[in-house]
Amino acid sequence: MITGLFETHIDVENLERSIAFYKDVMGLTQCYTDEARRIAFFWVGAAQQAMLGIWEKPKDKLCPRHFAFSCSVNDILYKAEGHLRSQNLKPYNFLKSDDAAPMVFAWMPALAIYFNDPDGNALEYIAILPGEARPELGVISYEDWIKYNNNDYHCQ
Repeated sequence: MITGLFETHIDVENLERSIAFYKDVMGLTQCYTDEARRIAFFWVGAAQQAMLGIWEKPKDKLCPRHFAFSCSVNDILYKAEGHLRSQNLKPYNFLKSDDAAPMVFAWMPALAIYFNDPDGNALEYIAILPGEARPELGVISYEDWIKYNNNDYHCQ
């Protein structure tokens, strides 16, 4: 019966700051705000396809969460790091190494890069890669993924 994930909700310390972040930095479309309840909702992608809800809570009640936004492989490889840095966000990879190079989760396979919102929620850009899953490879660099797949493809 389940065909996808429609919505997720996170807690934020300051509703206005988070509305600005998700609207202006992340580019989501704000679709509803309830000032009395201190909540706001955003369409993720096309209207009525997926939704993010943000709920203002006192700082001592915040519990950081993780969620991922679907992106294209090309956007992750060629745009994500620059965009995040231009917004004063620090991209990091799954291994939290010194560089911000996206990593491949070979069991899916998928390419991903992480960053945090102003409330410490761990956000992720993720793209499913073409080809067969290779779980035995673990989490590897995109360059290694290409090598292990005999250069069968490379996104440009």
